[in-house]
Amino acid sequence: MPPKGKAAPKPKGSEANKPSSTSTSAPPPPASTTSTPSSVPSTSPSTVSERSQQRFDESRPNEAAREKSGLSSLAPAEQVAWISSQFARSSAARARLGTKAQRELWRHVNEASLPVRAPKTKPSPGSWGKDRAGQHIGGYTPARFDDRAAKRITLTALEIASRAFKDTRERARKGLLDPLSKEPVVLAENEIDQEKNRRRQMAALRRELYGQTMGQFEQDPEWDDVVPIPQDEPEMALAAIAYPASYAEAISYLRAVMQKKEYSPRCLRLTEHIISMNPAHYTVWLYRASNIFAMKLLIPDEIEWLNEVALEHLKNYQIWHHRHLLVDNYYPSIADDADKVSQFAASERAFLAAILAHDTKNYHVWSYRSYLVGKLGTWGADELAAVEAMITDDVRNNSAWSHRFFLVFSNPAHSTPGTAATDPDPAVPRDIVDRELQYAMVKTYLAPQNQSPWNYLKGVLAKGGRRLASVEAFAAEFVAGLGEGEEVEQVRSTHALDLLAEIYAEKREKEKADLALRRLAEKWDRIRVGYWEWRRKCLDVEG
Repeated sequence: MPPKGKAAPKPKGSEANKPSSTSTSAPPPPASTTSTPSSVPSTSPSTVSERSQQRFDESRPNEAAREKSGLSSLAPAEQVAWISSQFARSSAARARLGTKAQRELWRHVNEASLPVRAPKTKPSPGSWGKDRAGQHIGGYTPARFDDRAAKRITLTALEIASRAFKDTRERARKGLLDPLSKEPVVLAENEIDQEKNRRRQMAALRRELYGQTMGQFEQDPEWDDVVPIPQDEPEMALAAIAYPASYAEAISYLRAVMQKKEYSPRCLRLTEHIISMNPAHYTVWLYRASNIFAMKLLIPDEIEWLNEVALEHLKNYQIWHHRHLLVDNYYPSIADDADKVSQFAASERAFLAAILAHDTKNYHVWSYRSYLVGKLGTWGADELAAVEAMITDDVRNNSAWSHRFFLVFSNPAHSTPGTAATDPDPAVPRDIVDRELQYAMVKTYLAPQNQSPWNYLKGVLAKGGRRLASVEAFAAEFVAGLGEGEEVEQVRSTHALDLLAEIYAEKREKEKADLALRRLAEKWDRIRVGYWEWRRKCLDVEG
């Protein structure tokens, strides 16, 4: 501490005898330049930079005037004050003074209230840096800057508390004793909740102050032990994928837990989070299934969750493959209980009906339905009635027709395993063939130009080993006056005319077959003229 200067000497002569205007006399002001108008700010600073400049100027009395006009331009008292301030701030300069000179120096410093400490460098407009928006912090108002400083202090306090939490958790994990209570360190549940809340506050402050994003998993203390593995993009990649930050973070944690082969509730929650952002991520579905099977979770619970996801993403294939894996895993546990199999089949059938109500021709759903019938053995009347209802509702639903064909002609009770769909199967009973032929014909009358029942009809004939000519009379009902002139010729179904062409070729009636194909090309299905001409050429080859 510098020594206290002596009190200023009392004025001599007549000045000492002058009466004071107040009851107590005040000492005269020290000879200081701080009282000069040039060194007193006229207004309060409006920005942090202005305040910083003002403080810099106040810490260097008369420096601005000296720099502008030189030391000689200052008054003697101002010169003494300036020189004293230079020596006061420099210990090296003071060391060259004698004891008496140093006492005199500190007397001048105290009398003039000269600042002993001062900023070393003159502030510049950009010395405060920029905020997350790129704005110079020096342009902040003092109030705004003080608010920012308070938030930085709050963030620092939160970070210190967070480090203390991590230390406590690590000590609890190692089973260490508390140095005061000598009891094992225990991490209370409310401390975890407090840390989660603390990290949310830290994330908000970092984002506000620095534009830093603190991810969801970084905020969760449950994931502190996992080191995320970011996407390894090759250097100078031409088409690096710009993942959203939240998705990239989640995937980096997924890579880490998959690499460790960790199967746990938190990993299951991680897969659910990723699926909510990208339900088409095939790998995360496989990893989810692995978690469920490793932890031996209840499959019906997973299926119930999956139902909601499927209704939100109707066209997603991965959902149905996941369901396939679940059923494969679940079925052995109920295979010996016919009632449970029946209940499960009914619940699945109801769910599939709900899905198909939104999208009646969803390929993934019908593919899964065929698998389910084969897996559960539900070839009976319930499934047949369900698909028949869908055909009745929409006779043009080709997916429903295909499923009916599979249901009828792949039933192991009356079919030969491994037989191709278009190959004759002597194991199929005659009455079933007759029934399906009649069914197709009835549905054809509803919409003759609908191709689905015509294809089904030909498929049934093939399975039953019957000739196409057996339905010639039926097909002929939809064609009249073929080749007898535009006014006479009538074709209610191009598919019937196509079938007649095949029947005539089968019967070696080449001219009739050629006429049918030619009229399709010329009149009734001109958009496929190339196809019909190719069919006509095939007649020559076959003939």
